[in-house]
Amino acid sequence: MLRLRVITALALMAVLLPTLFAPGPLPFALLALVAVSAAGWEWARLNTMRAGHAGAALQVTQPPAIRAAWSLGSGVTLAGACLATGYWWPGGPSGTGLWWVAAALWVAGGAWALRVGPTGWGRQPVVLRWFVGLLLLWLAWLAMVQARTLGINFLLSTLCVVWAADIAAYFGGRAFGRRKLAPSISPGKSWEGVYAGVLGVLVLAQLWMGADRRWLFDSPSLFTLLDKHLGAWVSMLACAALAGLSVVGDLFESLVKRSAGAKDSSTLLPGHGGVLDRIDALLPVLPAALALAAL
Repeated sequence: MLRLRVITALALMAVLLPTLFAPGPLPFALLALVAVSAAGWEWARLNTMRAGHAGAALQVTQPPAIRAAWSLGSGVTLAGACLATGYWWPGGPSGTGLWWVAAALWVAGGAWALRVGPTGWGRQPVVLRWFVGLLLLWLAWLAMVQARTLGINFLLSTLCVVWAADIAAYFGGRAFGRRKLAPSISPGKSWEGVYAGVLGVLVLAQLWMGADRRWLFDSPSLFTLLDKHLGAWVSMLACAALAGLSVVGDLFESLVKRSAGAKDSSTLLPGHGGVLDRIDALLPVLPAALALAAL
């Protein structure tokens, strides 16, 4: 399994890095489009699967052919929506209002979803759950494209917020985890892991700002922009908030999978599960980072 995970990771990096460092944002935007379209397919599939709760009655009656067509159509629909509103098209979304709306959706909607849990989520109409997922993926794709347009350094620093929080939370939780964060959704997560994740992001921010001062990059990092616009203390609070949002994104996808009775969103990435499993924490962080960086 470890060998398979490493091979898959190396293959993904071989595809990602050339697009990331391409002269313009278009190659990365197209790669991100493929990723979110696959995630859209996974989302529709998860929300039309058999699940062990009372709200699954409508889902269970759907024939496999209809479920497959629904999932495929969801990926195509999401890809079309992204292309229709892409930043290289005239009249594409601009300004910070969209990012604040997306951040507000995650804060309010995430709190509601975590409160009702997997059973409450499964009782919602299938069409509503489908629309929510595709909306969040569409917003995340727009945010990815905008972040890459602002600069490689900005995009990488934003992505590393999620990766640093996840890695620090994993090791912090294993070493010190005692109090369960959300046992009905993700039994392995602890409050101590969350605190370790926040600390990891704060350390990363300091190191990255030091690198920004020492070396010349193509753009300021997220951390440098926050420090410049908000000041040292408020920028650290903003980084902590982003780390917290990454946990919300992770828990939300875990909730959806538990509601569907699935371990992974799919098997598209051998050894890693599905695309949605890899980008779940990025979905709230990317638009929120853009909103904060523009303050």
